[in-house]
Amino acid sequence: MDYEKKYLQLLKEKYTTKAAVLTEIINLEAILHLPKGTEHFVSDLHGEYGAFQHILRTGSGAIKEKINELFGENLTPEKRNQLAMLVYYPEEVMKQETLDEEFFKDNLEKMILLTRYCGKKYSRSKVRKALPEKYAYILEELLTEIKKEASEQKNGYCQAIVEKIICLGQAEDLIIGLGKTISRLVVDQLHVVGDIYDRGPAPDKIMDALKMLPAVDIQWGNHDINWMGAVAGSPLSMINVVRICARYDNLEILEESYGINLRPLLEYATGQFTPTENFAPKNNPDHGELTVHEADTLNCLQQACAVLQFKLEDALIARRPEFQLDQRRVLAQLDFSQQTYTFADKKYQLTDFPWSHFDENQPNLLNAEEEKILQQLLKAFQHSPRLKQHTDFLMDKGGMYLCYNENLLLHGCIPLHENGDFKALHLKEKSYAGKELLDFYEEQVRTAYKIPTETQNFATDLLWYLWCGECSSLFGKLAMTTFERYYVDDTTCQIEEKNAYYRLRNEEKVATDILRCFGLASSGHIINGHTPVKEKRGEDPVKAHGKVLVIDGGFAKSYQEKTGIAGYTLVFNSFGLQLVSHLAFTSVAEVVKASQDVLSTRRLVEEVPHRLLIKETNIGKKLQADKEQLERLFDRWGELS
Repeated sequence: MDYEKKYLQLLKEKYTTKAAVLTEIINLEAILHLPKGTEHFVSDLHGEYGAFQHILRTGSGAIKEKINELFGENLTPEKRNQLAMLVYYPEEVMKQETLDEEFFKDNLEKMILLTRYCGKKYSRSKVRKALPEKYAYILEELLTEIKKEASEQKNGYCQAIVEKIICLGQAEDLIIGLGKTISRLVVDQLHVVGDIYDRGPAPDKIMDALKMLPAVDIQWGNHDINWMGAVAGSPLSMINVVRICARYDNLEILEESYGINLRPLLEYATGQFTPTENFAPKNNPDHGELTVHEADTLNCLQQACAVLQFKLEDALIARRPEFQLDQRRVLAQLDFSQQTYTFADKKYQLTDFPWSHFDENQPNLLNAEEEKILQQLLKAFQHSPRLKQHTDFLMDKGGMYLCYNENLLLHGCIPLHENGDFKALHLKEKSYAGKELLDFYEEQVRTAYKIPTETQNFATDLLWYLWCGECSSLFGKLAMTTFERYYVDDTTCQIEEKNAYYRLRNEEKVATDILRCFGLASSGHIINGHTPVKEKRGEDPVKAHGKVLVIDGGFAKSYQEKTGIAGYTLVFNSFGLQLVSHLAFTSVAEVVKASQDVLSTRRLVEEVPHRLLIKETNIGKKLQADKEQLERLFDRWGELS
């Protein structure tokens, strides 16, 4: 059978005339020669919706650059700032302005010119899709005809359209729509390199915003995998999610945003535990100071979650010897008679450890009340429609890593030995390392998500391994010492030793070997999040002579004291790579009042020798393949029935 002929016959059903095929071939050829779209990389957003929205609205300063390029000679810096704020936050700015005909005429013209300028490297079809739907036809006319210098007739034509828009009371709505269009045009693809969840107050709002974007991908982070694990049926992942929310005064995300009933767990926690120093919650800057009652409740809730977590964890490690986590069976290292804990052959006295909550002979045994609470809570997580929508989106748009335009995007690390060899994990009678290991992890994550009622199967248990396992690419440390941080006052046993990757990624050869393992060119880059770059201590986010870029700069407020900044973003346009570091975002009101972007520096990481075109990208390769298929259809048109 001529399979190509059969395929071309199916393709012919879409393009019903030879002229239509020819038109599409020419269209694709033209698109391939357009400049590459701008990629925008963010990482470790940790629920900081306000800062994330500001980055999206400003394009990490790209919009301001376009305004300066277009209007630099004709507008003062103050006027350019005012225009930028109108693009970013049109509704907020217009509340402070006198909205008369002069304001609308002046700003509509500028925003239409700016839209035209930002869209000039795209096809008309792509720009049309970015326009607010109700004004698309009118705006296409204006974008085509309006110019800084035009004939009197054309100016009159454009002015008549603008005046009618104002007269009909649509100018305010149009300015809002144009602001969104401009923000969309300066960023062609958004890459989120992990950790949307935990610490900050509004990961749900970030997820809602991501769902509205036309082109986005997500590389799962260790905190994301916990939330996905909860919906996939892991009670251990679930109780860890609750514990972290309690630690960071962030129960609202569970109770109000996702409608998860914590009452049975809260009643158990406050009835069974009393506040202790090591479980004092972190103050959430968005909530103000905690009352004594609130702090005590969160303290007790953390303790209850910790007890349940360590019981579940001990049982999981016992049933999964292949995970090689026996050294983390902390409950097996307890001496009930002496009330001590053994770590690395040394005995420690535990501080405020709740001995009465553990059975000496079977410390991981859950009592009837604990079993009931866990079952009720897991059901609440799995029956939250909004949470399910968000984790479905993480599954649909996400993965363990992404190879895109010769760059390798992954949240944490590639586990390595000290000599730079790939570290292997032996599971299911096979050893996995490097790319194969991450592919195996992703396959198991997707398997677990498909069987949410099976709470102790291999794939679901592996979700927990990804949170804290020695060979997890999302964790990247020898061990997670949560137990020691809570109950042992000696800090020497609280240290979490990092995988060799975090030292070796400074070496260009190691980075090149990793890229080659993933089938990427040595000219590419590894883009990481996960480990906050302590810039104020002199740490450089650019490593291995530019081969590795670490873009976790501390969006989460809890990290900013260590990093000295409030996050990085990476911009990859047709001219090269730029790293942008951000100052702390306070509020939209403060930004609008100051009329200044919250950017600190833009740093050129790499300039390409020639302007990159779409034909040199992942999308370009697909379009080239589509074009070649259409060319075969065109050549064989006459022989197809």
